[in-house]
Amino acid sequence: MPRTHAALPRLFVDLPLAQGAELTLDRDQSNYLGAVLRMPLGGEVILFNGRDGAWLGRVVNPSKKALGLELVEQTAAQTAPSDFWYGFAPLKSARLDYVVQKATEMGAGTIQPVITRFTQVHRINADKLRANVIEAAEQCEVLTVPELAPETTLDRLVAGWDPERALIFADEGQASASPIAALTALGSRPFGLIVGPEGGFAPEERERLLAQSFTIPISLGPRILRADTAAVAAMAVIQATIGDWR
Repeated sequence: MPRTHAALPRLFVDLPLAQGAELTLDRDQSNYLGAVLRMPLGGEVILFNGRDGAWLGRVVNPSKKALGLELVEQTAAQTAPSDFWYGFAPLKSARLDYVVQKATEMGAGTIQPVITRFTQVHRINADKLRANVIEAAEQCEVLTVPELAPETTLDRLVAGWDPERALIFADEGQASASPIAALTALGSRPFGLIVGPEGGFAPEERERLLAQSFTIPISLGPRILRADTAAVAAMAVIQATIGDWR
């Protein structure tokens, strides 16, 4: 999507957006625009809600507690939802924030924590993950905000997986062959990506994944990558071959 009004702040709001509508921001967003950015009467901001596209809002009440805006015009139409499912074994805090942000930036439509044998983090702060998704969407002009699916286990995931959807598996055990041919062969088939934890999948987990008819194992090269690096590398190669940018 081409950038528009790039110099203006962007905010996600969980409110209906339409021409001429007037809305009041919550206390935190009002404080951010009114007290931090010191936005005056007539100041402008881009708003989006993941449903109605992006809208130019103009300040009509510069209150620091309940800032009021009028929607002037739509600046970008709503983008179609992405069918790209991304599953990951939760990592420690900073790296977990990073992979969720990057998945949002790189076009994931659904983001889901998957608990594996070697997962180091077993308590997921869903509100924090959601905040990271929204922050990345605000910064990168993502209009279709990814769904954050509830955590699951690898066993439940595999048992309930739709066999018509390919599950791309970043497999450390694969020979260092280019993943391009395997990904290109998927054509327009729907797909998901799963990346394991630090230390990788347990041997029995890897065997179970490889035994599934829908699993597409790919190598990310001869180097040992951290889990957060592997996630970004896998998403980049997927978008470069079968992604939605073409």
